This record gives sequence, C-alpha cells and structure tokens, in this order.
Amino acid sequence: MNWDDETDTGTAAERLVAPAADGEDQAVEAALRPKDLSEFVGQEKVRQQLDLVLKAARQRGATADHVLLSGAPGLGKTTLSMIIAAEMNAPIRITSGPAIQHAGDLAAILSSLQEGEILFLDEIHRMSRPAEEMLYMAMEDFRVDVIVGKGPGATAIPLDLPPFTLVGATTRAGLLPPPLRDRFGFTAHMEFYEPHELERVVRRSAGLLDVEIDTDGAAEIAGRSRGTPRIANRLLRRVRDYAQVRADGRIDREIAAAALAVYEVDGRGLDRLDRAVLEALLKLFGGGPVGLSTLAVAVGEERETVEEVAEPFLVREGLLARTPRGRVATPAAWAHLGLQPPQPGTSGNPAAGPGSGQPGLFGA
Repeated sequence: MNWDDETDTGTAAERLVAPAADGEDQAVEAALRPKDLSEFVGQEKVRQQLDLVLKAARQRGATADHVLLSGAPGLGKTTLSMIIAAEMNAPIRITSGPAIQHAGDLAAILSSLQEGEILFLDEIHRMSRPAEEMLYMAMEDFRVDVIVGKGPGATAIPLDLPPFTLVGATTRAGLLPPPLRDRFGFTAHMEFYEPHELERVVRRSAGLLDVEIDTDGAAEIAGRSRGTPRIANRLLRRVRDYAQVRADGRIDREIAAAALAVYEVDGRGLDRLDRAVLEALLKLFGGGPVGLSTLAVAVGEERETVEEVAEPFLVREGLLARTPRGRVATPAAWAHLGLQPPQPGTSGNPAAGPGSGQPGLFGA
C-alpha cells in the first residue's frame, strides 16, 4: 500500500504502468499510506517478522536493529520505513544514496541525528564508496572518524553518535557489498502482490479518496496493476477521472475496463510499449530469436528503453524469454495477442533458422 503518467512515449517516468513515482504519485501517496503494520496490506511474512523485531526492541527499551528492504519500485519500502518510525515513536530522516556523494555529506547527516531516530536511506546501493565505508563503523559502533585536513597533516577525529536505526531500501540488493549487507540486523525482500491483495489496496484507497467502487471494479483494476500497489493506486485515479467525466462517478467492472482501454492498459497490464515489443517480435520476426538492438529499432525506441522498461515485466509474465541467440516469444505471447505461432522448421520459427528442420524451442 504501498505504491508511478500517462503518456505513451515509452519512457519509464511517463508510462501509466511505470513503477517509479512521479510528483503526483508522491503527493497522493502521503495521504494513502497506512500508518501502522495492522493497516499495511500484503507482504505477510515481512509484516510478521518486522512486527517481532519492533516489539522486542520496544520491550527492551532499545533502538531497533538496522533494517534492509529490497524489492522492485512501488511495493512499499518507503511506506514501511515510515511505519517503523511510527511503531518506534521516533522521528525519521529521509535521504537517498545519490544525494550522498562524499563521506562529509554522510557525516553531516549522522552527526545531527537524535537518539533512536530512524534514518531512511533510499537507493542505498547508489551511495559513494567513501560514504559507504564510513557507514560501516557508524552502523556497528555508532561512531565515525571525521578527517580534518589533507595529505600527511590530515587528522582523524572520532565522533560518537547516538544509537539510531538505519533503514536502507534498494531495488538492486546484489549491488550491495557483503560488509554493508551483513551489518543489517533484519533483511526483508518485498514480493510482487497477488491480485486479491491489490484488490484490498484498491478498495482501501478508494475509501480514502471518497470514490465509490464495487468488488468487480476493484478486481478489474487490481488485475491490470502488474503486482504493484503504486500502479494500482495510479490506475484507480485515472479510472476515477473517467467515471467522473463519462459516467455517474461509480466504478464497476465495465467502467474500469472502458477507462483502462482509453489509457491502453490491457487485461494483463500491458501498455502500448509492451504490446509494440511483442507485436514486432511476433509479426516481424516470427517469434524470434532476434537481437535486442534490432527489436528496439523495430519499435522505434532506444535499446535501453526496451531492455530496462519493457522487458522485465514481459519476462516476469512469461511472454518473452532472453536467450543467448536473442529475444524469443513464448507460446503465452502468441496466445495473448491471438496469433498462431509458425510451425517448427519454418521461417521465423522461435528456435530454428529458416528451413533448418530442427525442433522448435517450445515444441517437438
């Protein structure tokens, strides 16, 4: 509940189904975020484990262990950090890895923390190496060495820090060095949401936004939200606009489907860019394999846009596969677009060259 608009240029920041937050999302999310763990929808195991960690810390009268939250954008990492602060009755300081480019930047933040304060460090994997090395000692010993001067005359001045809790968030946990990862007392991986969980997210958000929606309407939005609460909330706002302008303001399945058709989000959550990639792969290249650069030219996008924006969801949905020979469509992709795959051994077969007579990748 955890929680990016709406043009179809294909860039991550502008797509209606992009998981990253834009300015409008950030403003709305502040009102929609749950305030405690009991209100937080989904991530059941993470909630139970985190609840134990926080309750034990409160009973001991101590600060909570450092927490690392990993997972895709829009799944609720920032929301959980604010809930941690609320559960511990502590203030929260929010910053991000890209904002800390020098050890001095981190030292300034750490030296101003209050005892028990929560420091939320988003995109922690993008922090500079000198700052990262300073963070090791701060997390373990609550102390930093501030370097004064340069060269042979430089002096290290030890600075004691009050006990604090670091909450780190990352979408790329594999990029964190082991010494940093090992200093977190509790690590949680945020999973994509199931449709029934997203339906609860939509219904709760609709209540907070004073939008009338029935169960079928919420389910329709949830099914197109790509397992991400932030996308579910964004789609809800767009469907609300449609219902307000072209209907009586009430959202049911038909209204939700009609609204999302206007915004080119299909029943599986694919948007214009996703379908363009699949259609080019199927119609122009017979299902592949085809190189990424060739596929990007075919859809009129940059190579990075196809690889980083469209492909991850298509692979996760089982519609596209990455192989050493290139990108290949799966049988599910042919079925989703209502097309008939070519027979094995024919031109454009997903696993064989024209007339090779070799068995297909997905068939005998």
